[in-house]
Amino acid sequence: MDIVIADKSHIKFASLICDTIEESAKVRGTGIAKRTPEYIISKIESGNAVIAVDGDKFAGFCYIEAWGHEKFVANSGLIVHPDYRNMGLAKKIKKTTFEHSRKKYPDAKIFGITTGLAVMKINYELGYKPVTFSELTDDPTFWKGCQTCKNYDILQRTERKMCLCTGMMYDPKEKENAEERHPYNSKVLQRLKNIKQALFLKKKKPSKDAIIPLEEGYISLKKVMAKLKGK
Repeated sequence: MDIVIADKSHIKFASLICDTIEESAKVRGTGIAKRTPEYIISKIESGNAVIAVDGDKFAGFCYIEAWGHEKFVANSGLIVHPDYRNMGLAKKIKKTTFEHSRKKYPDAKIFGITTGLAVMKINYELGYKPVTFSELTDDPTFWKGCQTCKNYDILQRTERKMCLCTGMMYDPKEKENAEERHPYNSKVLQRLKNIKQALFLKKKKPSKDAIIPLEEGYISLKKVMAKLKGK
């Protein structure tokens, strides 16, 4: 298994990468923005993509996006082919993409938005911290990319303040201290996800317990975010 910076020899996998992302979105059911082969190719040609290959077989992928005059960088589209899941490959790809981002954009804040608890855990281990959407880039091009996500209406209804995704960020200007970092807590992240789903997802026949008053829900979200930040 090789995890490398993608080059022109990997363009042949562009359509397969898009299909894998789309299939993953269907399985997860929480929404992943669609990508086109042309967009994936542009990332490969610019040296802003990382790919995992097993011989001549596609295994995984992730790419880099720069926003706000390179003040912000996102590691996006992390995907692993079904044949190579549950092997720790996603973490290796993410780590390689993160290190590549740090080299190409040393002063940029690296961020991501995701609904996946596994990705949140990987981000946390790399030094990311949960943040509100207001702390992310305000570049409209980034948020336009969410339009193909099935949950885009939630982002619109909240005036781009929050969605089912959780925002996480690595700030190179902040001195990392492993001893001071708040311990990773999967239960807290799961609760954050559950609250958002109860607030925003429209269900045909929601149970009484599944309904959270809007004001109460926002208060709960703030409490969970504060706990994640160690406050």
